Amino acid sequence: MEFLWATITVRNMKESLEFYQEIVGLSLNRRVQSNETTELAFLGDGQTQIELIHHSGRQAPETGKGISLGFAVEDLELMMEKIKEKGLTMYDGPFAPNPHVRFFYVLDPNGLKIQFVEQR
Repeated sequence: MEFLWATITVRNMKESLEFYQEIVGLSLNRRVQSNETTELAFLGDGQTQIELIHHSGRQAPETGKGISLGFAVEDLELMMEKIKEKGLTMYDGPFAPNPHVRFFYVLDPNGLKIQFVEQR
């Protein structure tokens, strides 16, 4: 079985696309208007992608508090600087559970926890 994507229902497609492209660094693969009220966007270069979906005229559901998406970064310090430069705040961390892993969390525009992880 192949894991294709994780879907996030978003409140604002423009804000969410900016976050996932500019902060996380994912590329936009395709963006489609599936009907008059529903827009989809697929991001990511790997086998598994992030699907953003926006339903105009409908309130987005509250994002699960126990869910996070993890992304690898080369340099955690540089990523923390980038977060500050973009006017975002760290939600939690940084943490170093062992000598080989460090990470921290930010919230995306919809309240979903995004984890940035440096593995040594």
